Formats: sequence, structure tokens, C-alpha cells
Amino acid sequence: MQVSSLNEVKIYSLSAGRSLPEWLSDRKKRALQKKDVDIRRRIELIQDFEMPTVSTKIKVSRDGQYIMAVGTYKPRVRCFDTYQLSQKFERCLDSEVVTFEILSDDYSKIVFLQCGRFVEFHSQHGHYYRTRIPKFGRDFSYHYPSCDLYFVGASSEVYRLNLEQGRFLNSLQTEASESNVCDINPVHFLFAMGTAEGKVECWDPRTRNRVGLLDCALSSVTADTEIDGLPSISALTFDGALNMAVGTSTGQVLLYDLRSSNPLIVKDHHYGLPIKTIQFQRQLDLIISADSRIIKMWNKDTGKIFTSMEPEHGINDVCLYPNSGMLMTANEAPKMNIYYIPVLGPAPKWCSFLDNLTEELEENPESTVYDDYKFVTRKDLENLGLAHLIGSTLLRAYMHGFFMDIRLYHKAKMMANPFAYEEYRREKIRQKIEETRAQRVQLKKLPKVNKELALKLIEEEGEEQQITRKRKQKNLPSLLKDDRFKIMFENPDFQVDEQSEEFRLLNPLVSKISEKRKRKLKILEELEAKGEEEEEEPEGKASDAESSESSDDEKGWVEEVRKQRKLLRQEEKLKRRERSKEDQQTLLKPQFFEIKEGEEFRSFKDSAKKQKLMKKTLEDRLKLEEKLGTLNVSDTTVGSKQATFKLKKSEQQRKQQEAEKQHRQERKTLRRSANHLKSKRGRGRLFY
Repeated sequence: MQVSSLNEVKIYSLSAGRSLPEWLSDRKKRALQKKDVDIRRRIELIQDFEMPTVSTKIKVSRDGQYIMAVGTYKPRVRCFDTYQLSQKFERCLDSEVVTFEILSDDYSKIVFLQCGRFVEFHSQHGHYYRTRIPKFGRDFSYHYPSCDLYFVGASSEVYRLNLEQGRFLNSLQTEASESNVCDINPVHFLFAMGTAEGKVECWDPRTRNRVGLLDCALSSVTADTEIDGLPSISALTFDGALNMAVGTSTGQVLLYDLRSSNPLIVKDHHYGLPIKTIQFQRQLDLIISADSRIIKMWNKDTGKIFTSMEPEHGINDVCLYPNSGMLMTANEAPKMNIYYIPVLGPAPKWCSFLDNLTEELEENPESTVYDDYKFVTRKDLENLGLAHLIGSTLLRAYMHGFFMDIRLYHKAKMMANPFAYEEYRREKIRQKIEETRAQRVQLKKLPKVNKELALKLIEEEGEEQQITRKRKQKNLPSLLKDDRFKIMFENPDFQVDEQSEEFRLLNPLVSKISEKRKRKLKILEELEAKGEEEEEEPEGKASDAESSESSDDEKGWVEEVRKQRKLLRQEEKLKRRERSKEDQQTLLKPQFFEIKEGEEFRSFKDSAKKQKLMKKTLEDRLKLEEKLGTLNVSDTTVGSKQATFKLKKSEQQRKQQEAEKQHRQERKTLRRSANHLKSKRGRGRLFY
């Protein structure tokens, strides 16, 4: 039996420990019990209280003698007799059970709502009748005065099946698209249903008219809750004539008084999981609400947590045994859990021995070995003045220290430090002072690189935090704490150059803002140098100056851009003048180059042309060769390209051709001059 305690409430898990397989013989079971201590100490309250794979629903009959559970696989129902502490019968079903209801005081009349739209009735001997509803059902309730079954599900209608007449009656037409849960008040028989839109509709079965509508989705959203979508109703139950508890799909439980449309209290499970079941414990005015992860017990008047339980496996259903402290759960595991909480009430009659067992455990609590010893290091012993005990029987060496008796430790500590109370008092005073300091503007250390950028980011983070608090959003991660941008504030190569042209044009107001930040940086550096963390009033004055000048900055940003442009032009002119002066001052000296052996000197223009030509692409070079006539590209009949090249002539051939060409031109000029003289002589003869 496993014992846990939360808020000083003892919870005994009666199903903890390993279970023995059914196919083992009695002889082997006895042998295992002798060998294994855990098996010998376990408590099997009800024999074979489990399902083959998963249990989905669990209920107790009104007479308290029978516990019925449904599960898989295969789909089945098991009935356990508490007087015999064993299983009474087991029945297999055709499809999985969504929910079921015990109509009689014992197990003689049971109704099952199954997945395939089937409604199956069982009597004491077994299967009795089976029918079908038009749409898939999710929940149903039984109205005792009229013998009507009300079915809700994936439809806007509520189907009514009268068990006395054996026929379906006119259905109730609702405004909801789908309904998830329903319940009937046991006092005045008001029918209530929870919809997928997060509303609760209340109907009077006598007149078949709607008498009330509650918008629980709107009421479930409070200042502390965070939801991702529209909450739908997942659980609904009545307590007495006036109280009603509603569970949402986002993990909130709302307690209503039927005379008011506003909830009395809203309790959040803080897991964001749908509420599975809600139960009332009237002796202590508690509400037991459960989702798939945790079972919480809390006071219905104040909302204060009484205790909670977190089983190892997911929870499907919770059943509180009437007028007792026993709690049973259906889980996503074969074994169904049984818990006993003595504070809630006594044990049931069929297991009254649990009270005596728990009383004995409380009288003789098991203390662990290390509760009476204190682990101390060698330094702790020197501070207490007990270093001379090393090696004696009063200290037991263990790892990097020693175990010593806790009583000896307390005595030595009182003798070594008689003013422990004064130290405690000083520590408390220091904590109070730190709390008040935390409310002031704290001094923040800035990095060595990009100090102004870091100060800007800190200011923006402060503004974003205020906005997120107002809008109740999650805070974004800080850029200063991000490892990806850490080097930007450590490496000087990433220093922002505020004098560059791009920076000044992109940030027109950077001059005024930078001045303000520089003031802050000077104040922070002075405070760091002096070490006075408390005196931070100058920083506050700077913030006041910022607020007063912010409107002027917003109005004159155009003028600031113009000023920056003028300043940049003036700086460029000054730079040009300085360059021209430097050029005039510098004297140009001739440079000499040495030519390698076996090479001829060529002009610098030819080498520059060759370098430019080598930098060009192949396409540009081919076009240039075509213009010069050394390359001819033509299309063939097949569709391909044909290129013909002319070889470049050597330097000697080129010089020879130039000499021949020059010689031919000289001969032509001589011929022309001779012909011209001849013609002149002939004209002179004719004239004379």
C-alpha cells in the first residue's frame, strides 16, 4: 500500500504494487509471495479489479453493493460484488461503450450508449433489447418521473425515448449545433445540456420549453486564464436544487447558482485539458474535478486546494463511493485504481478493516534511516569546532563528507553560533530592503561593444513588457540574452559606425536620441565607478527630459534629414580640398621597371588591352574577333554553327607586311608625281 501526503492529507493507494497473472497456480502464487516482499505487502481489495486493456467508465449502484465498469478490448462490462470482494459476472458487447447508466438499485437494469448509435438494454439475466438513435450519441440522462431517456450528441436535437411506452417521442429542438453532456437535477428534475459552443441550455421536461441559457465560455475567461480556442462544455453535474458545476474543454470549472447567470467561482486546472468528471463531496463542502492528468479537490466556497492526486496513467473517469472516503478511477491502463482518503470519510462497510489499518500506520510511521542523521562536510565540521571527531564512532565517512547524529549537530550549532536569531533577523531585514529596491529602477551593466545599441534594446524591452502586460501576452525573448547575437556585443568588429553616411541618413533623429543615450551612458558609468546603486535619480531626470522632447523630435524629423544632408555635403567638400592639397604637395617621381631576358618591350597600352580582353567573357571576345575579321561564324544546313579562324601573324611577318605596304605607298606617290610632271610639260608645248 502506497501512502502520499499533500497539504497534510494522507492518501492511501490500495491498488499499488504488482498484480499476479491469472494463469499462475496457487502453489506458484504462494511461492512468489514468500520470495517477493512487494507482493506480500500489497493489498488486493477486490480480486481482479481490472480490464484487459483500458477502462473507460466506472459507477456504483445505488445500494452500494455492486461496482460496474466498462472497457476494452474486447468491449465488455464487468460487475464486482463488494460483499464477496470479487467479480460477479462479465459480459462482452458488440461495440465500445460511450457511457452507461444503472437504472435500478442493483445491476438488474442497465442502459448502454454505444459508439455505433446503438442503445442496448440489459436485465439481470443479460442482453434484453437493442435499438438505434438517428445521430451519434455522446451522453444521456434518465428522467425518473416520466421514464424518459434524453440523448444528446452530434445533432441539434435532443432525442427522447420513453421506456414505459417503448417508443421515441418528439425531440427537443435546440440552438446548438452539437451537444456534449447532459444531466437532470435530482430535486426539481430540470434538464440541462452542455453545447459545443460553450453554452448550457436548461429545459423544463413538463412543458418541453427552454427556460434558461448560460454562456459559460465567456464566463470561463478570466484575467489569469490563457485559452487557444472557444471553450466547449465537457462536464456537467447538479448539487441539490440550486447548485450546478460546469467543466470546459480548456480546463476550467465553473460553479453556478441557478438564480444567477454569473459563476460563483471559476477554478482553473492550469493544464489546458478537458474536464472529464465533476463530483460534490457534501461532508466537507468540496468539489472533486478531474481531467486526464490530475484529480483536484477544492473548497467550493473559497476555491482553496484541499488536496490533489496525479496517477501514473491517464484518467478516463472518477467515481466517489457514497458516504465514504473511497475514490475509484478508470484509467488508460488495465488496472483500475482505488484510493482511500480518511479525511473525506470512513471506509465502506464491506472494507471497514481499512480504518484500523490506516490508524496503525499513522501511530507507527516508518522513518527512513537518514532522518536521524545530518550530512556535513569537512568545512562544516571545522566551522562547528568538531574536526577532532574525525575518525571516531560519532562520524561515519560517506563520499565527500560525514554522517553525524542530528541531535549532536543541533547542540554543536547552538554552541558555535549563539547569535543565530540575530543573524536570522538581519537576513529578514536584508530581504525586505532588497524587495523595496527591486521596485526602483535597477542599474544594468552594459556590454563593452555597442553600448548605445544595448541601451536602446533595453528601453524597447521595457516598453514591450508594459504592452504585453496590458494585453496579457507572452514576453518575447531578449536579444541581449540570445546566444546567436552574443558576439555582436563582444567583438569590436561589429561596432556600429554612427558617422557613416548610411547610418546618418537612415536614422534622421539619431543625433538627438544618441545625445540622450550618451547622457545615460555617462550617468551609468559614473554610478558604476562610484558603486552607488541606490542613487539613481539622475537617470530618472533623463527619462523626464525624453518625455518632454519626444513631441518636438517627431515634428522636426524632416528638417533633421535636410541638416544631415547639408552636413554630409560639407564634409565631402572638405575631404576633396584636403585630397587636392595632398596631391599638390606630393611630387611625382619616375618609376623604372626591369624587363626579363628574352622578352621585348611593348607599350603599356597593349598590356592593358590584353588584360581587359582576358577579363571579358567568351561571347564578348568572339564578337570582337568577328569585328576584326579573324573569326567567321555561319549557320549550316543541318542547324549547327560553323566557325572559321584566321591565324594571327607573327611579329616579324607583321613588320615585313608593314614595310612592304609602306614601300608600295611610296612607289605610288612617286608615280603620281612623275605623271603630274609629264602632263604639265605636254600642256606647255601646246600653249607655246
